[in-house]
Amino acid sequence: MNILKLERLSKEAFAPFGDVIEIDGSDWYPINAGTTRRYHGLAPIDPGPEGGRAGISMARGDAFNYPLSISMLERHPVGSQAWIPCTQTPFIVVVAPNGVDGRPDETGLRAFYAQGNQGVSYRAGTWHHPLATLGRQGDFIIVDRIDGAPNCDEAALRTSYCIDGSYKGGQPV
Repeated sequence: MNILKLERLSKEAFAPFGDVIEIDGSDWYPINAGTTRRYHGLAPIDPGPEGGRAGISMARGDAFNYPLSISMLERHPVGSQAWIPCTQTPFIVVVAPNGVDGRPDETGLRAFYAQGNQGVSYRAGTWHHPLATLGRQGDFIIVDRIDGAPNCDEAALRTSYCIDGSYKGGQPV
C-alpha cells in the first residue's frame, strides 16, 4: 500500500482542482449598516452546461481516524460540488486529475488537510474521495447540482493508498 502524504490546503495548491472556501485572507466588504463583513463570491457554482439546477443540501459525515485507506474516487462530470463545514470539523480532501483514459490519474493523486474553517468546491470533473472527517462526526453544507441528471461517476483505484497523518516535507498544518 502506498503512503499518501498530507499537504496544507491553500487556494494556490488546490487551484487545479477547484476553489478553497475560507474567510482568512479573502476580500470582504461591509453590509447591514457595517455590522457584518461579506466575503463575496468565494467559489462559483457551476450547475452544468445544459442549465442544471443548483441547490443547497446538508450532510453529516462519520468520524474517521488515521490511517485512512483510499481505494476509490468519484467525480461529478456535469457540475461543481462544494463542501463547507458547519461544525469546525477538519476533514481530508483527496483529489486527482482526470487521466487520458477518463479515469483518475493516480500519478497526480494529492491529499489535503482541511481545517474546520475551510471548505472546498470541486470543479466539474475533478476526481475526489468521499467526505472523510477527522476525529469526530461533522455537519456540512453541500452546494451542487440537484436536478436528478446523472452527475456522479465512481472509479476503483489501481492500488490502495494509506493516509497515515504524516505531512509532505514533514511540516504539519
